[in-house]
Amino acid sequence: MKRARSIAALIAGVFLILTATAAQSYRAETFAAPPPAEVSAAMRGMLSENAIRIVSEKGTLCEVWVVRAVPVQANPSPQLGVILPELAEGTLIGVVRFRTEGEDYRRQSVPPGVYTMRYALHPVDGNHQGVAPQRDFLLLVPAAADGDPGRMPLAELYAQSQKASGTTHPSVWSLVPAETAGAGALPAVTHHAEEDLWIVTFAVSGQAESGAPRQLRISLVFAGHAPEA
Repeated sequence: MKRARSIAALIAGVFLILTATAAQSYRAETFAAPPPAEVSAAMRGMLSENAIRIVSEKGTLCEVWVVRAVPVQANPSPQLGVILPELAEGTLIGVVRFRTEGEDYRRQSVPPGVYTMRYALHPVDGNHQGVAPQRDFLLLVPAAADGDPGRMPLAELYAQSQKASGTTHPSVWSLVPAETAGAGALPAVTHHAEEDLWIVTFAVSGQAESGAPRQLRISLVFAGHAPEA
């Protein structure tokens, strides 16, 4: 009898833990603050001081500073599986500070700290099939290893991003189509229940060599993983 009660108590405890984990939710807040001191002086001048904070019941997960304007192609050609064809790979999108340990789209751990976020596409080489419906990602690089706000060559980006993951693979953070955030005010957090993905959508001003700036909506998966991860 005692053993049966112990097993029942154990099952109940596990259920409560799983329920609490599943019930965790996130929201986005805006706040005014200069970019972190870990960021280079050249890069700090390009970042907005209107930052985004991602919080849950457990506290702050991370804080994001996006660039004031990102260079874009005026007339990009559509590409299969690419959400943001107007962006060039290696382009700086912003800076993130993790207050606690994070996990990227491959379940790779990211220690607390400050990282740059740069745009990249996963290669079409047969090794990345099924990773995500789209090829767009942001790669994290430790701020100490990334001081030039200009485009970073792709090979260098891959190598420097491995310093964020601590593995032989870059630290990858998936982007999804921005229309999933709806038409409300930004930044906004949405939850894809089927894949259990938490997504923050924010706006960045896109500036071509000619013409007026236009707004880009970027939707970043900050909690959740690839199906095979």
